[in-house]
Amino acid sequence: MINCYLKKDNRLTVVEGIDFISNDEDKSSVIWIDMLFPTTSEVRAVEELFDMKFPTKQETEEIELSSRYWEEDNRIEINSYFLINDKNEPINETVSFILQEKLLISVRYKNLASFSTFTKRLLASPREYKNGYSIFCQIIDIRIDADADIIENLSKDITVLRKKVFHDDSDTEDILEKISTFEDLNMKIRENLTDKQRILNSLIKSQKFVDEKKEIPIMLKDIKSLIEHTNFNFERLDYLQNIFVGLLSVQQNKVIKIFTIVNVIFLPPTLIASIYGMNFVNMPELNWEYGYLFSIGIMVLAAVSPLIIFKKKGWI
Repeated sequence: MINCYLKKDNRLTVVEGIDFISNDEDKSSVIWIDMLFPTTSEVRAVEELFDMKFPTKQETEEIELSSRYWEEDNRIEINSYFLINDKNEPINETVSFILQEKLLISVRYKNLASFSTFTKRLLASPREYKNGYSIFCQIIDIRIDADADIIENLSKDITVLRKKVFHDDSDTEDILEKISTFEDLNMKIRENLTDKQRILNSLIKSQKFVDEKKEIPIMLKDIKSLIEHTNFNFERLDYLQNIFVGLLSVQQNKVIKIFTIVNVIFLPPTLIASIYGMNFVNMPELNWEYGYLFSIGIMVLAAVSPLIIFKKKGWI
C-alpha cells in the first residue's frame, strides 16, 4: 500500500497510490510517500518514477554504518530500528527512509504506532512540516519518546520484581524468567537507541539541510540520557540477579544445615545400636537384665548431647 502526502499552499492532501502523478508539478508537490507492505511492482514503480533504487530487505538489516546511513548526490538513505512487540517478544524492525531533496520515502513491513501518531499530527498541523526532512525528524523524535516510555515502564517493572524477590512464596522459575525477559527488552532498547544515535550523528555532519538541524542536537541529547538509563537498568538487573542467586544459596544452605544436624543427631545412636546389635557370645551386656534400658539411655544421651552443644554455640 502506498500513501502519498501532497502539500500545496499549506494545504495537505492524502492520495493512495502514485497513478495521479503525470508530470513534474505533481511530483514536486509530494513531500512524503509512505509505503506499507509494498509489493514488488509498487517498489519498482516508485523507483522508476523518482529514479532511485531501494535497498533490499537483507541490506536494510545489516549493522554496518554504511548500511544504516548512506549519502550520495541529492539523496540520503537511512535504515533505522523501530522496537515492536511481536507475540510478546521485543523485536527491532528495520524501516527504510530515503530523503531526496524535499521528498521523504519510507518503506516498512509492519504497522508502527510512531507512524500512526505522526500521521495524526501531520493532518492536524500541516504547516509545521515543510518537507520530507522535517517529517523524518518528527517520526524519529516520536520514536525516541516511545522508547523513553518503554524504559520508564521497564524501570517500574524492575522495582516491582525486586520487592517480589524477597517474598518467601516467590516462584523461582518465574523470577528468573522475568529477569531474562527484562534483560532482553533492555538490550533491544539499547540497540535501538545506539542505532539512532549513529544515524543522527551522521546526519548532523551532512551538508544537506544545513539550516534545518536545530532539533538533531536535542534528540541526540535525549538519546544519550536514555542510553544512560538503559545502562542503569542493566546494573539493576545484574544486582537483582545476584541478590536472587544469593537468597537461593541461603535457602539451600538452610536445608543442608538441617540435614547435617539430623545426621549428627542420629549417627551416634546408630553407632551404639550397631554395636549392641552384633550378638557376639562374649558381649558383657548380652545377658544383663538392664542391658536394653542401658543401651536405650546411651542412645538418647548421644542424640540430645549434640543438640545441647549446638544450642550453646548458637548454631541452631
